[in-house]
Amino acid sequence: MRFFFILFLVSAWPALAQAPRGFTIATGGTAGTYFPIGSLVASAISAPPGSRPCAEGGACGVPGLTATAISTRGSVANVEAIAAGTFDSGFVQADIATWAATGTGIWVGRNPVEDLVAIANLYPESIHLVVAAGSGIEGVADLAGKRVSLDEPGSGTLVEARFVLRAAGLRESMIDAAYLRVEDAARALRAGELDAFFFAGGYPARVISELADAVPIRIVPISGAVADRILTEYEFFAPDVIPGGIYAGQSEDVVTVGVTAQWVTRRDQPEALIYAVTAALWNDTTRRLLDGGHRKGAQVVLETALDGVGIDLHPGAVRFYAEIGMLN
Repeated sequence: MRFFFILFLVSAWPALAQAPRGFTIATGGTAGTYFPIGSLVASAISAPPGSRPCAEGGACGVPGLTATAISTRGSVANVEAIAAGTFDSGFVQADIATWAATGTGIWVGRNPVEDLVAIANLYPESIHLVVAAGSGIEGVADLAGKRVSLDEPGSGTLVEARFVLRAAGLRESMIDAAYLRVEDAARALRAGELDAFFFAGGYPARVISELADAVPIRIVPISGAVADRILTEYEFFAPDVIPGGIYAGQSEDVVTVGVTAQWVTRRDQPEALIYAVTAALWNDTTRRLLDGGHRKGAQVVLETALDGVGIDLHPGAVRFYAEIGMLN
């Protein structure tokens, strides 16, 4: 299998060694999940000039490529930056990617990002509602009158948090809303300045793990009628569970909802480049890096690479998936 993927890379871009280039991946905050997974992916697809060949135990990425994961505000900001040419690619929640490409949902009234295309579906993201253990908040409806951070503008979490509030019959004016990065929200909750905050991302999120190790917290379920409304109204959401034991003090499974993270780029990226990047994402060396680098990395699997992708695939990705029999 490993030799099979090496052949893909060699055939994909034979002149790459003579044309070194960079490739950026917009992710999210360093305390979330996008950044560590993005860093693993960037390392996996890179094979900078002068690297020892893969067959000799060296880099097994795209020959000549140096990929870099960039910390950002998250999904919405990533789409905007990719469209503007600021970044070559990025991680984006599935719903936001589709709405941006089609000018629907939260993108109504804005120009569709018609050149936004996908490389792969990555992994499921869980909506966390984190509260201080003594807050008295047992469900989403209990957030009324509480100090709650919905995350920063430009983040996917802010979009999803508003959906959750709406499904619970709450308006933002009914809470004492803050719009903080998850790192700042965790610090504020620890200091007693917040009662709760939202985070949409893969578990375990480092910032929540560190918070749980420092002070008693709980993850509040998003379930019952609230979850039913979200799942009915928004097709990209699916039932989800944050397993017990993921965070200190949280021994029981927590029912919630989630949406998948996807890797997207622009249609004008060279076909040969994205073909080679896609092949590198799914080679055996990348598999080992993902499995050993982060718990969510184990869920980035070829079998679900096309699940829930609501936008066009990049032609280079189409070529790769067609050649391995995943597309007709």
